[in-house]
Order: sequence, then C-alpha cells, then structure tokens
Amino acid sequence: MSNQSCPDGITRRSLVKTSAIGGLALAVSGISLPFGLRAAATAVGAAVNQNTEEKVVWGACSVNCGSRCALRLHVSDNEVTWVETDNTGHDVYGDHQVRACLRGRSIRRRINHPERLNYPMKRVGLRGEGKFERISWDEALDTITKSLKGTVEKYGNEAVYINYTSGIVGGNITRSSPYASLVARLMNSYGGFLSHYGTYSTAQIACAMPYTYGSNDGNSTSDIENSKLVVLFGNNPAETRMSGGGITWYLEQARERSNARMIVIDPRYTDTAAGREDEWLPIRPGTDAALVAGIAHVLIRENLVDQPFLDKYCVGYDEKTLPEGAPANSHYKAYILGQGEDGVEKSPQWASAITGIPIDKIIKLAREIGSTKPAYIAQGWGPQRQANGELTSRAIAMLPILTGNVGINGGNSGARESTYTITIERMPVLTNPVKTQISCFSWTDAIARGPEMTAKRDGVRGKDKLDVPIKFIWNYAGNTITNQHSDINKTHDILQDDSQCEMIVVIENFMTSSAKYADILLPDLMTVEQEDIIPNDYAGNMGYLIFIQPATEPKFERKPIYWITSEIARRLGPDIYQKFTEGRTQEEWLKYLYAKMLATDPALPSYEALRTMGIYKRKDPNGHFVAYKDFRTDPDANPLKTPSGKIEIYSSQLAQIAASWELEKDETISPLPIYASTFDGWDAPERSTYPLQLFGFHYKARTHSSYGNIDVLKAACRQEVWINPIDAQARGITSGDMVRVFNSRGELRIPAKVTPRIMPGVTAMGQGAWHEANMTGDRIDHGSCINTLTTQRPSPLAKGNPQHTNLVDIQKA
Repeated sequence: MSNQSCPDGITRRSLVKTSAIGGLALAVSGISLPFGLRAAATAVGAAVNQNTEEKVVWGACSVNCGSRCALRLHVSDNEVTWVETDNTGHDVYGDHQVRACLRGRSIRRRINHPERLNYPMKRVGLRGEGKFERISWDEALDTITKSLKGTVEKYGNEAVYINYTSGIVGGNITRSSPYASLVARLMNSYGGFLSHYGTYSTAQIACAMPYTYGSNDGNSTSDIENSKLVVLFGNNPAETRMSGGGITWYLEQARERSNARMIVIDPRYTDTAAGREDEWLPIRPGTDAALVAGIAHVLIRENLVDQPFLDKYCVGYDEKTLPEGAPANSHYKAYILGQGEDGVEKSPQWASAITGIPIDKIIKLAREIGSTKPAYIAQGWGPQRQANGELTSRAIAMLPILTGNVGINGGNSGARESTYTITIERMPVLTNPVKTQISCFSWTDAIARGPEMTAKRDGVRGKDKLDVPIKFIWNYAGNTITNQHSDINKTHDILQDDSQCEMIVVIENFMTSSAKYADILLPDLMTVEQEDIIPNDYAGNMGYLIFIQPATEPKFERKPIYWITSEIARRLGPDIYQKFTEGRTQEEWLKYLYAKMLATDPALPSYEALRTMGIYKRKDPNGHFVAYKDFRTDPDANPLKTPSGKIEIYSSQLAQIAASWELEKDETISPLPIYASTFDGWDAPERSTYPLQLFGFHYKARTHSSYGNIDVLKAACRQEVWINPIDAQARGITSGDMVRVFNSRGELRIPAKVTPRIMPGVTAMGQGAWHEANMTGDRIDHGSCINTLTTQRPSPLAKGNPQHTNLVDIQKA
C-alpha cells in the first residue's frame, strides 16, 4: 500500500493519523520533513496508532459535474485519513475504473474544512452581512415552521419557492434538485410550492430541441468508435467531465478505435482540444448559428445534403415539406439561399463577417461535413447559454439533419452526448398541488414584481400570471441565491429588503456567499457522511451504481437532510409527518427503493451485496445509445414526440409563440433555426463602451462553486481572466497583472492570463469563484465571480440565463 496517491498531492508512505481541532483535521503523512522532525512524527504516529484499526468505506463525489465518481475513504478513529478512488474491474474500455478527478480526491479537505458549519444559526445583522448567532435545533425548526405556516396562511402556497440548487445532484435520498429533493416532498405534503422549469445549465437547449426532435437526446460518446468525423461546438469534456465517471475517457478511447478526425469550434482553445484536435476554429460567442447557416449554404449549393432523408423524415426543409398554414418561402432552404423574408443570402462571406472565421475555413468545414459519414456532430451547453441560445441549439442540430447523420451508429443529433444509465428508483417527492411555474432564472423578478409577471411576457406557466410574490425561500445545497445567479449587485438589493422576501432558509455545509443571505442557517451532513445509493450520470455505454456509506459519525450538531425535513414535517402536524415519512427511516427508504429496483431488474446484486461491493457496473447491452434509432428505422411505427411525428425544421408551435408573445425589439423567436443578433452581443451598440465579449467556462478547480474553498485546488488552477495578446497589448497588460473587469453592472479584480488560446475581442474566466465584496462600500468583487458582471435579462423563449452574453472592458487595476 506504499506510495499511493493522496488527494492532497502527498505520497502516502505510512498510516496517517488525524485529529480534529475545531473541525480541522491535521495529518502527518509522507511530507518532506527534516530528519529529526520526521523521526519524531513517525514515533508519535506509531504510538498513537497501536490500537487504531483502519477501515475502508465506499463513498462518492456527488456534485454537479456530469460525473459520479467512486471514492474509497480510509477511516481511523472516526476521521477520514486519506482518499483513493475506484480500483475495481479490468480497467479496459467499457469496464473502466470510475476514477475521481482531483476534486473528488480532495474531499477530505471538504469534510475536515475549518469553515464547515457546525451549529444551527439565525441572522442578527442585515441580509448579506454574514452576521449570525448560534441557536438550538428546536429554536431553528420552530422558527422555520412558524414562518412557513404564516406564509401559507397569509399568501398561499404559491408564495413559497424552492430555489434552484445543484450541490448534490448526484444524490438520491440526499438529492438537492429542487423538484426532486426532500424539501419538495415536504412542501408537497403541505400543499405544494411555486415550482420552476429549466436549469441554469441547460434552459435554452432543453427548451428548444424538443421543438425539433420532440426531445433532447444524443448518441453516447462511446459510439464515436463508429464515426469518421467528430465536430464539437463548445463541448469541452476534458474540463467539464474530466474524471473516470465522465466521458473524456470514452472520447479518447473511441477516437483511437475509429481514427476519427476531431474539429473543435470554440472561442477558447480548451483542454479537450489541447493537441488532441485536428483543427481548432475560434468563433465569436453567440454566432454559432451564423456559422451553421454559412455551412448549410455550401451544402445546398454543392448538392451535399441528404435529400432523401430530408424528404422522408423532416418537415420544413423546402416548399414541398412545409407544414400546412406556413407562409410560402418560409422554409429553411429559402432562408439559407436568401429567398425568404429577410432576403439575405447566408453565404460563407456573410457568415465569416459575423463569426470571425475565415471564408475558406467555412467552405472547407462544410465540404468535410458534407462528404464524411458517419459524422458525430455535438454541442456542449456553452453555446446555448447565450441570449440567442435557443436559436443556436436548433441551428447546430441542422448539420446532422442536412447530412442524414441522425439515428445511425457513429452519427448524432447535434445535441450533447447521452449515456446508458442503470436501473434506479428515485426517492418519490409526491405531486405538487400548485401547478404554477416560473423559469428557474426569474425568481428575483418573482420577489420584486411577482404579480406583474405574465405568461406571454415572463414565461409564467400553469396560468396567465402570478398572483403573489415569493415570500419564503428554501435553499438546500446550492449557491444560486447570489454566487451562481446573475447581477449579484442587483440581487443583493432585492434580498436585503426583508419586507419583500420575508424568510430564507439555507441548508448548507459552508458559509457560502449565498448562505450569508439566510435568516435561518442549518448545518447539513455531506453525502459521504450518510447512506445513499446513486447511479452514474454521463458515462458512455457503461452504467453503474455506487452505495455510499457513512465515512464517519455525525460531528458537532450537523444533521442529515432527511432528519431536518422529517422534524419540520412533525411540527407541521401528525398527518403531514406520516405523509412525508410513511413511517420509514432513511435506511428503510433505501431498502424499500432498492427492493423496487430488484423487482424491475433482477440482474442487480442484492442490497447487502451492493453495500459490500461499493460499486456495481454494467455495460450497455445494446452496445451504444443511438438517439432516434427506432425513428430512423421506421418513422411511421416510431414517430417522434413532435406534433408531426417528424423532425421539425419548421416548427408551427414556435411560429405561434413568436406571433403571440410580448418580445423586445432585440429578442427573436423563430419557427426556423436561424441566426439573430442579440442584446450584449458582438454587434450590439454597447460594444463602443464595453468592447470585449466576456463568457465564463467551467473550471477544473471547481464544480460550479463546489470545491471553491479548497486551498490546494485554488493553488493548482488559479482564477484568471483570459485575454488575447492583441487586446492585452492595447491596454498595457501582461500576464499576472491585476486587472479590473467591469461594465455597468459591476466590477471585479482578477489576475490576467495573456494567451493566444482565446480569440481577439473575446475574454473569459472560470465561473463559480466565490464572490467577495464590501456590499456596503464600493462593491468591487475581489473573489473574481463572473456573476458580478452578468445580466438578469433572460433569453426570449426559455427565459433562461444568458450568462455567456456579456460586454465588458478590462484595464490594469
């Protein structure tokens, strides 16, 4: 067991002994020490460990990165002493080890962090000041219950909102997704709550793609072993899903088998490219749809489209397949050739002026896509996280549609990769009696002007308008109250006025920037400190289950989410408590749910066998997931979930929405997947004042903001703003300079990274850094959180967050 890698970057040469001091675990390991100190430390460790038995406990990293990675936690004296990862299977393609990245391997530093929350607390200062005093659990739960009852009695259940949170997306009992969490089950037992639709990650693509396909499915990444060409629009798994549980392994291994060329289209030269790509095409943010149109022009002019596929499977490509009621010449071919309403031919020259990609590169790419089959064309979620993201996601899907790469092995739909998932029975959350929904991005609007929000202007669903504003907020395992929400300064002003939203309950592990806005703050256990069974998320064609076991006993006054919500249910009344718990403990719920899984899938191991194994893996029996394969085989017997049952290039539903919704002049909803300029875009008039386009990217040191307070990760991956040498030279900026990044919404300070890995006119920084500003003073953010600068104005159709659509300037600080 010698010389094994620890999460801290330290080599483990001997058994590690830790002791908790104020919640901070100190360890002596294979650290380089002077000989005398090393000998003394070894002697002390040997003396202390004579009667200490080490055990290994299976756990998992359950944060929202798209991976779910197994951890093997070594525990002595109720302390996690070191962490390794999956060591099972043959570690071959299709049965690989689900190895955690440096984030998961550093989980000991999260568990034993000196700033973990230990006791229930109540706010004693202004919201956002972070001033709290310790209270008992009884006082905390009684206060929450009284406030919740009062809110429902005075305003109704629609005034209660469960905020968007994703800190424990990988849980089951512990899951934090608001519509699937125990908090949702609690509220559904008590009359319901104002729900939301969409996510901060995928609002635009999840809303738009069903208008084309009826769903949002893509081929599994493993299917690239059957591809000859891979084209990735803003898809960066080497950083967003870089662990063994993610898809980076599949991308590399599948390409080795197929020898497929890979073209990466991204404003930033990402780690997914990083010498693995055959070509990098830098593109202006928010202009992917223009590039697609320019490619489509070449495909049509040079007869490289799959006309039989378009005729048989699609609606709206040309005049003969237009749906009934659509205006003449409103089809896609007319739009591309300049015969449609705008009369503009979408030539490569036109696309080049918008995207910044040279004309010859667009023509070459079009010919390669049109002549290479099968081609795996996929987009990440970055391109759709724009103010015109709905148009972008549908536009990228046009490339596999035009070339007939949909529904075949080695092809794709243009969506992000899908995965094989093993059987799972989720914790039931009951039915929400309140049918009203808002976009998850619009909750600050629903506090400030709730009754003014309507269906056709603000995307309210379930009825024509909201009746009441949000008065009570639950926030479990999330940092989206401020840090991950947009325009932090505006959000602060809304939340600090506690006559608007009257109660905010936060259940957390740390004093995040969002936790500072709590009225009642409750200390939660981490997933590795309690029992749960979780499935893989994105994992190619191998699915798996991980049985998480408590690594240590609960410390201080931290409590699991099931206990917290059960105790509030008990205070709401015996009927509510019975409805919520159904008489089961957390362990009994797990056994009950797993029994249902076994009834559905008898091939699963027994409950006790899974507990002993820690991880159970299974390869996709179909080889690979191929999106819309049955539809491609027999479209009449297997219609899509669109109104026509076919691929809808022209959507009559979107035409109706575009005609009836209230939109601003710079907002576009179209029945066709067109390109449209947008507010704060590359050609917006504000660019004369703020000349640089700014976007955020998912950063290796964090999963969103999770792990954002781990020192070794912060040191390994420094928070920097990327700026091209041309833009840096014009501003007298060199690498390492502290700079101010600013616009009309705010200002932050951050070191500059001058690099040709980002195109001129564009700048970028890792999203998720923890906001640190004096909100009673200058409000300058020294934590370098990008949401100091982003807008709360939503995208037109999904009402989603356009956090990659920003204009800024940069100057030396």
